[in-house]
Amino acid sequence: MRPYWRLPLWMFVVALLVGNASVPARAAELKIGYVDAVKVLDQAPQGKAALKRLEAEFAPRDKKLVQLRDKIKKLEDDLDKNTLTLKESERRNRERDLLTYKRDLNRSTEEFREDYNLRRNEELAALQKLVYRTIVEIAKQRHYDLILHEGTVYASNKIDITDLVLKRLRQKMKQR
Repeated sequence: MRPYWRLPLWMFVVALLVGNASVPARAAELKIGYVDAVKVLDQAPQGKAALKRLEAEFAPRDKKLVQLRDKIKKLEDDLDKNTLTLKESERRNRERDLLTYKRDLNRSTEEFREDYNLRRNEELAALQKLVYRTIVEIAKQRHYDLILHEGTVYASNKIDITDLVLKRLRQKMKQR
């Protein structure tokens, strides 16, 4: 038998058509589902719980930053109010102190943002893994052949299993 690239063109086309003739029949048997991943991540109770954990974890640091901002504002107001009555050396010392506080605030704010983003990304990754496992679990239990998500142009309500995934996630949250 000759390799397919040495077959006459008409034989190759016939073989291709015969091979693809059964594709529509097989496609009709496929069970396809769709999940709105953004909706799941936004509405999952585990996501809301993670947000509460982050708020509790970072609230003390946020409070300290607010206090430092208030202190800086008070020092600026005081300096503006008393600029004419202060000695030159005293004014320079206060300006230097104010500059030091502002640098501390900027550094602390940047560290806060970095730490918060790192923790948020950790929580998001854990939630994404849980959502993925839940979708796969539903797909196997309900015998889906294909589950689609991001990048889907259209999905009818008939194949949308987003609410089913959210329901399962709520059940898992209650089991904790």
